[in-house]
Amino acid sequence: MGDQKRNFSRRDLFRSAGGAVLATTSLAGCDLLSTDPTTNKSNGRPAGKKGLEAPSLAAAVKAGTLPALKDRLPAQPLVLKPAQEIGTYGGTWRTFIQGIDGSSVYENIGYDGLVRWAPDFSGVIPNVVSWDVGADGREYTFHLRKGMKWSDGKPFTADDIAFAYVDVLSNEELFPVFPEWLAPGGTPARFAKADDVTCTFTFAEPHAFFLERLASPEGNILAASPKHYLQRFHKKYNPDVAALVKEAKVAEWIQLYFGKGGDGTSGLAIWQNPELPVLLPWVVVTPLTKDRLVAKRNPYYWKTDPDGSQLPYLDEVVIDIVASPETATLRVSNGDFTLPSTDVLIPANKPIFARNAEQGRYRLIDQMTSDINNGVVCLNLTHKNRAVRELFQNKDFRIGLSYAINRAELIKAVHQRQGEPYQSAPRPESDWYEETLAKQHTKYDVAEANRRLDRAGLTRRDAAGWRLRPDGNRVAFTVELPTGFDPTYPATAELIQTYWKAVGIEMRVQSQGGPLFWERLFANQCDAVLYSAENGLRDAILDPGWFFPVGGRCYYARLWADWYASGGKTGEAPPPAPRRQMQLYDTIKTTADEAERNRLFTEILRISREEFYTIGTVLIAGRYSIVQDNFRNVPEPIPEGSLYPDPAPVGPEQFYVRS
Repeated sequence: MGDQKRNFSRRDLFRSAGGAVLATTSLAGCDLLSTDPTTNKSNGRPAGKKGLEAPSLAAAVKAGTLPALKDRLPAQPLVLKPAQEIGTYGGTWRTFIQGIDGSSVYENIGYDGLVRWAPDFSGVIPNVVSWDVGADGREYTFHLRKGMKWSDGKPFTADDIAFAYVDVLSNEELFPVFPEWLAPGGTPARFAKADDVTCTFTFAEPHAFFLERLASPEGNILAASPKHYLQRFHKKYNPDVAALVKEAKVAEWIQLYFGKGGDGTSGLAIWQNPELPVLLPWVVVTPLTKDRLVAKRNPYYWKTDPDGSQLPYLDEVVIDIVASPETATLRVSNGDFTLPSTDVLIPANKPIFARNAEQGRYRLIDQMTSDINNGVVCLNLTHKNRAVRELFQNKDFRIGLSYAINRAELIKAVHQRQGEPYQSAPRPESDWYEETLAKQHTKYDVAEANRRLDRAGLTRRDAAGWRLRPDGNRVAFTVELPTGFDPTYPATAELIQTYWKAVGIEMRVQSQGGPLFWERLFANQCDAVLYSAENGLRDAILDPGWFFPVGGRCYYARLWADWYASGGKTGEAPPPAPRRQMQLYDTIKTTADEAERNRLFTEILRISREEFYTIGTVLIAGRYSIVQDNFRNVPEPIPEGSLYPDPAPVGPEQFYVRS
């Protein structure tokens, strides 16, 4: 049934992904494997000479310390068509993140899975492999690149994928819960290796979203597990692993294995272990343990530009740790960073950055976000207190609270006049956009709010004017919000608190540190939470927790979501409407026909409209980023969202500094 793995973004804890199956024919040819961003392309070339490899690598070849380029590249490299122009070698990409966080590094330089999202988020394209899909959607055959190598020069073969799947993901000590995305219907895929460059995953039933999951953070481990290196730390392959465990001063081999980077490019350990071979454009030389990470060019990187010149163009990437938002904002406005952490790219800072753009020698570019709502109140529909649960599950109560919110004032006061009144619904740019779902109950109407609350049975008030529940207790609850995630949350919550007080509802606001916030949420201990809704474009069908109780992104009915994720073993059975949505989604996941999947998902959204699970506030406006004036091949807009680890899918390996 549902996915037990909790995936969260930088605003959450991690990211996941998906979409429709986009190819059923082999794409092994070099031209067909090229990536075409379809944005800002020109035939212009920068001044200066460019060879087929970076000067430093050419010097190493001449000195005899590095094999010739022809012996480092695969027989058919992946050819990237640059977003703007053919680049030249040299230069540094400087950016920052706000803490020692592996997932944030992954989003910048760690995205090179078996397959990948297209730069414009339009679908999945080949990367490390190309593929064939069987007619019934059950069998996926992958074709690797002959002669492709890890960053240490060792061959990358189907044995590495087999190791990642059979010995890591299928190992119950390393992964006590087998990943649901590799077992549609509950049966794990069968893996078969035909030869060094061909392997097959066969599922018991059609797997509609396998390629999209592979293009997502959860799929990265299949292209980030060098068997020749990691097997030394694996119990199955090293009978003396206990000695290494003792030497590393950890409790067990599992900690040792993951500590060496065995949890993939979205984990932290890979960025702290320069010895781990990778398939990425740059390799770690200064580990992410203190104030920065430095990564240098991978001499065995397997992509070229149309001239046949090996990528990446840039010599190195430097990622600073800047914990203070004030310091980060100042340094960004001074022009220190390109494509900086999104945590400081908020509407309130945009005028500051715009004013300093000329002096800082940078430009602001647009981002196309898939995020939906900049503050959703999620009442706990499975609250442990039966009286509170009954009230929260009353749709008139939720609708009344929605009408009581003055969204126009909130947009003006908190969001710099950006955005529009909105519920938890697919974005206007989405094929699944439906105006009624997006706009229902968003009008500011105090009279209607009071009428709905009265209809919910809250007709009595105490001496202070607060409404009383049928059991005589005051209607009062706490909305929790995580600290350090979105600076607009406190102001949004305070305004909502004022609006609801005007209709007799006492709402308290409680900020929680990130770990405690998530702990309480998943333990079903919250009255309500305030958070931002995500996945409003093509990703809506892949991570639909904002539309019905499923997966980690369900913040309003944890017990129902847990019931679905566990196949009914834990949690609590949901009412008929959400259970019907779960049944529809189970069908979607095993339906090969895209049109039928879309039809079924439209029905899920129709039920979501009727149920009105959450109370939204403001549609997230288009976001922005910052790029130095001499930094080239950054397409515009860059997609951004929980399932697209921006900016990596646009191809940082083709970024370059123009002199």
